[in-house]
Amino acid sequence: MAIKSFNVKNAYCKRVWEDLQARYADQEHFLQAAGLVLETLSPVVDTMPELEATAVLERFVEPERIIMFRVPWTDDQGKPHVNRGFRVQFNSAIGPYKGGLRFSPEVGLDVLKFLGFEQVLKNSLTTLPMGGGKGGSDFDPHGKSDGEVMRFCQSFMTELYRHIGPDTDVPAGDKGVGGREVAWMFGQYKRIRNEFTGVLTGKGLDFGGSLIRPEATGYGLIYFAECMLKAAGTDFKGKTCIISGDGNVAQYACEKVTQLGGKVITLSDSSGYILDEDGIDAEKLEFVKQFRAEHKKIDEYVKKYPKAKFFKGEKPWGVKADLAFPCATQDEIYLEDAQKMVANGVWLVAEGANMPTRAEAIEHFQKNKVMFAPGKAANAGGVAVSGLEMSQNSERLSWSFEEVDAKLKQIMTNIHDNAYATAEKYATKADYVSGANIYGFLKVARAMMAQGLV
Repeated sequence: MAIKSFNVKNAYCKRVWEDLQARYADQEHFLQAAGLVLETLSPVVDTMPELEATAVLERFVEPERIIMFRVPWTDDQGKPHVNRGFRVQFNSAIGPYKGGLRFSPEVGLDVLKFLGFEQVLKNSLTTLPMGGGKGGSDFDPHGKSDGEVMRFCQSFMTELYRHIGPDTDVPAGDKGVGGREVAWMFGQYKRIRNEFTGVLTGKGLDFGGSLIRPEATGYGLIYFAECMLKAAGTDFKGKTCIISGDGNVAQYACEKVTQLGGKVITLSDSSGYILDEDGIDAEKLEFVKQFRAEHKKIDEYVKKYPKAKFFKGEKPWGVKADLAFPCATQDEIYLEDAQKMVANGVWLVAEGANMPTRAEAIEHFQKNKVMFAPGKAANAGGVAVSGLEMSQNSERLSWSFEEVDAKLKQIMTNIHDNAYATAEKYATKADYVSGANIYGFLKVARAMMAQGLV
């Protein structure tokens, strides 16, 4: 993947950007994430010479700490295997490191640094006291037995435990790490440390988890989009929506869109996408949740609902719609996809995944007046409820579904309003990319300067 040429105007931002490119030429995902941010920070950096005087940007783009370790485990036949484990503790200026653990073959420093960097800004936007981090392993849980995954999780935590804690670093789940894996890692942490603390989020409800955590990212995405629509003088009623992915984020985004009067007509996975022009209603979505839990592919949908169509090996971005929600993975919308979407009437895009839209595609959306919300703002609902789970654990409380949902909606509304107001002040009205980057950065930067050169 080629790195877009970013228009970094401020001399200080440009120097930091050029140094990053020279130092990390092989880390393309991280460079794209950093370039997108540095490109938008010029207006605020121009007015704050103290940032350069205290080397804030140089520190902001470098992780405070990167931990890498081996993870030995045995399969069901007794054969030993060794994977790599990581934790990128990116920035703790406003709180303990917070961010998910990802088990997937693509995991390496490039992907984890990009995710950790984005997490710093995302967590800042929530206004909760959380720093940013990310971790995981190149272990692939697919096709493994429960015993194999459990042994891997226990081995992974046997090393990771010494680097985390409720006031130091609080990991959560991510791709390849669900409630099952979090529970096994939590059990191993408790076994080693002999203490019951809120060291992981995404736990089961029976041992410190929070209601709404599975729904949080998808619901939060749609609450954010609802605010965008309100700012544009409209709402979800009668809007046709396309969604990629079929996991938690996509499922609960679909559920909330339907509740708000919109119609979702696509879902997808790595094999292709389904198109249901009649809309994926609550009953159909329950079927999706069922076969997804059984690890079956998206074409199961058309077997039960033959009026729908399955497009093998394709993405849903050529379908005519009003609103689009990429909820699958990074790098799923390229320039040609953005061109198709604009040509087919899409006028609002909000990211449910982390950096699913390539930089040149974002530029195309903005040039064509498509309202665009970056993941660091729009998909912050997951980490927001993780933060609420941390609060409940600290207070030894458990809030109701309605309480957590109301807090989630308020947090997403605040993120929208802060990003919108910041864009008006420093950039262009409704430029959510600039607004989110600047607002998130300023809180972290002020904390870094206040704490000295650390």
